[in-house]
Amino acid sequence: MKLPLRYFGHPDLRAKASPIQEITPEIITLAQDMIETMLAHNGVGVAGPQVGRLLRIFVRRFEGIGPTGEYYLGEPEVIINPTLTSPSDETDTMAEGCLSVPGLHVKVTRPKRIHLRYQKLTGEWIDEDLTDFLARNAMHENDHLNGVLHIDRASPPERKRIEPMLRTLKQKYGG
Repeated sequence: MKLPLRYFGHPDLRAKASPIQEITPEIITLAQDMIETMLAHNGVGVAGPQVGRLLRIFVRRFEGIGPTGEYYLGEPEVIINPTLTSPSDETDTMAEGCLSVPGLHVKVTRPKRIHLRYQKLTGEWIDEDLTDFLARNAMHENDHLNGVLHIDRASPPERKRIEPMLRTLKQKYGG
């Protein structure tokens, strides 16, 4: 079932999500609904708070370029109770978008590499060293679990540039 998204200005987007204590049938259904929601909005990730669930869960999919140069999106994955560690000193600045802040892409500087530890829906713990897009994606979605939006990571000049657009979004979505 496609879930309604929370948009800029909604208090859920500024709340800290709670760990998932047990992977129940309800959590499995939530994960499936989050995937359906992400796909319906053509997203590459969505986190619990974005769909009104203050739980430490997000879904993602890889964005890539195939051998003949075609753009593709990978299969959706579920990330539960993520922990990010060991960010690289090397950074990269890219424009990021967000389903909860529609139409607004902001330049954000993030580490190029990060270590991710998380649970799968089976309960199994996974350790991954992520680089480039997958690292950025995990950091972006994990920020949502801590009440942080990509706009919060924008430089002061970039933040000043987007302020009028943020006011318009707040008015549009009632935040």
